[in-house]
Amino acid sequence: MAGAGVTLEELKKRLAEFAKERDWDQYHSPRNLLLAMVSLCLLIVFISMLFCISVLEVGEVGELSEIFQWKGEVPRGLPNWKDEEKEHLGEELSDVLLYLVRLSDICGVDLGKAAMRKLELNAIKYPIKPCEGSSEKHTQINAASHNNANGDGVAGSIYSDNSTSNSGV
Repeated sequence: MAGAGVTLEELKKRLAEFAKERDWDQYHSPRNLLLAMVSLCLLIVFISMLFCISVLEVGEVGELSEIFQWKGEVPRGLPNWKDEEKEHLGEELSDVLLYLVRLSDICGVDLGKAAMRKLELNAIKYPIKPCEGSSEKHTQINAASHNNANGDGVAGSIYSDNSTSNSGV
């Protein structure tokens, strides 16, 4: 895969395979996936408040959340949604994706490579057997199965110019 870009289709397939191997589809409802994104945004807002960084809102993820607000749990594929609702959802999902792609470009991060590397790290953090069918956090799962929890051995820089971060961290 060296030097080759990652398509959204390939990433979608790898994510689906990862979830299926661990029997996690049962937890990956539209609502739960959205809540995971919102939780990440709230964490970013909290951290920015700690360090006095200005963040006014969660932006596009907030707009995405509004689509699901008051709908409760919805089934995969959104079979009871109108075409207009699905189109609006597609527009908001696209906004989130476009901002991620643009941000990664500005920061010099190869987003495709970073996503594939993150899947590799998650496979180490969440091995199939002890995680199968479990929604527990990796820290709650048998510690003996995490002989590589820090991601050691997963090679490849996510930076688009193959340099490393100069943050000193």
